[in-house]
Amino acid sequence: MTHRKLWLNLIRVALSLLALVILLNLVGGADEVLREMQDARWPLLGLACVLFVAGIVIRAYRWRALLRGLDLHPPFRHLLELYFVGSFFNTFLPSGFGGDAVRILELAQGEQEAAAVGTVLVDRMTGLLSSMALGLLVLPFAVGLPGWLAWLYAGVSGGGLLAGFLLLEGRLLRRLTARLPGALSLAGQGKLAQIYAAVTGAGWGAIGGALALSTLFNGVNIVIHWLCARAVGIDVGLAFYFVATPLLSLTLLLPISVGGLGARDGVAQVLFHAVGVSQSAALAMSLSVYLVTAASSAGGGLVYLVKTGGQFLRA
Repeated sequence: MTHRKLWLNLIRVALSLLALVILLNLVGGADEVLREMQDARWPLLGLACVLFVAGIVIRAYRWRALLRGLDLHPPFRHLLELYFVGSFFNTFLPSGFGGDAVRILELAQGEQEAAAVGTVLVDRMTGLLSSMALGLLVLPFAVGLPGWLAWLYAGVSGGGLLAGFLLLEGRLLRRLTARLPGALSLAGQGKLAQIYAAVTGAGWGAIGGALALSTLFNGVNIVIHWLCARAVGIDVGLAFYFVATPLLSLTLLLPISVGGLGARDGVAQVLFHAVGVSQSAALAMSLSVYLVTAASSAGGGLVYLVKTGGQFLRA
């Protein structure tokens, strides 16, 4: 690791800790949040852990569907192991992209590098697009949602779905970038163009399968957030989580925190406060989601340790 990367990671850790300290002060200190969590219904959090593991299995199948669209057939067990390791890195390292990098590096050792990068990008993209679409479908039924939040979600999701379609469709972006230098063009034989060919090359059949699996996964993810909220005594209708969960998940993509700590917690306070939930309860809920994620992803660290002897990250 270079000194620059080390300092960037330390800054992200510091930002997460600083954000948590600020949020704890806003709700009256750590004691208030600890009381909320001590009274949590732990069986519900245990069920959330089981569902989180099931979500990893679903996402591994989704990745396999995209790879098969490019006529690549790595063993499912290998993809599942990589997803568990990726989840571990995403949870405990200062970037939401750490797990994606692990998956790309390992798969690229045995398959084409462009295919590894492209399918990981589409894998992530179909998950986001599906969650946005689900939220838009349920948005009219989210009773009690403030107008500003409904319009914010509609704008973010509508723009995201349009951008995602254009990226997956491919022809327009290739025409727009055809005259750019080879390193920047999405057409031709440059490295970026090869990656984009893998993004669009799986075909709509594989992408449709990935979107179907993403819908299943996002349903599971919504229930996980609902269970974590119920565990700390938050009683908000399930429809609200179709809107809140995608927005909370987007914070994990920001490379400014460790596992979303601080960033997700701050967004959770804003979202839940909008429907009448106290700040301390909202913070307890978002920290419960992190605990469920950490507990469920810890096995990926064990897989990583076992496989380190030449199996993972040899490059």
